[in-house]
Amino acid sequence: MPHDPHTAVTNEPDEAAVAPVVEQETVLQPPSQGTQGDTQHATGEGLEHVEGYRRPEHFAPEAWTAPTAVLPDIGEASYGPPPPAPETVHGPDDRVQITNTTVYPWRVHCYLLITARDNARYQGTGWLLGPHTLATAGHCVYIKGSGVAGRDGWVKSIQVMPGRNGGSLPYGSITCTSFRSVLGWTQDGDENFDYGAIIAPSDIGSTTGWFGFGVWSDSDLLKTTGNIAGYPGDKPPGTLWYAARGIDSVAARKVYYDIDTAGGQSGSSVYRIDNNNRYGFAIHAYGGARVNSGTRFTTPVFNNYVAWKA
Repeated sequence: MPHDPHTAVTNEPDEAAVAPVVEQETVLQPPSQGTQGDTQHATGEGLEHVEGYRRPEHFAPEAWTAPTAVLPDIGEASYGPPPPAPETVHGPDDRVQITNTTVYPWRVHCYLLITARDNARYQGTGWLLGPHTLATAGHCVYIKGSGVAGRDGWVKSIQVMPGRNGGSLPYGSITCTSFRSVLGWTQDGDENFDYGAIIAPSDIGSTTGWFGFGVWSDSDLLKTTGNIAGYPGDKPPGTLWYAARGIDSVAARKVYYDIDTAGGQSGSSVYRIDNNNRYGFAIHAYGGARVNSGTRFTTPVFNNYVAWKA
């Protein structure tokens, strides 16, 4: 029987099933700057104020030691090494390292240490969009088509490290075992529905803050500056990097941009800045020869995240 690919699914028992998708009148969810530390103001041009960066013209966390091993990108679990469309740097590398990761908005971005069902370990990126909910790519929480016995399916656990800065974990590490995605990814493996969520056992977002998210028209997104920060695997382990650029094109369920990324940044927020507020409008998931791409926040995606952050 045909199914709605946006139907939400969870790795938890039936009694913990997610709330049903309902239509929302609101197209924006507000951000929060959290209760701890400083806040950085944006440039007023839709960019983060990062020294040396110029936009190209074209609950208590657990004690945890930051891992030093170089881990493979979580995308390799589903697509193999190397993935068919690696997340790529196009031309000169425009990314700049962020070292003040305890300042908002940088502390919203989280390094993910992902343990698959067969105990293989990978890295990815997520971002807080509520007190205890992180958005990420669907392939960060549910592995498809690995070809390895015992690896496919919901991952076993994810260590979430907000604002990781190399060997420093300013907010510790939180063990998460509750995940969400949709049938379009878990059943169909369709990249147009490659989005998911991590539910943390504590309200770490109340401390770090979180991003808002919303739905915008094609014409609005095409005028928008896209910002991406995440944890690329081609840089020193666990370091946060930022880049920004205008949106190249949009499709019904995806957004395309020539913003430099690398494997390990799967799940990063693609966000815009409005009046110094940050709003995610896509979730970075794929690369390409000319442009990279992310899963677009459409109304069904928006509605699922509203339910998952409740």
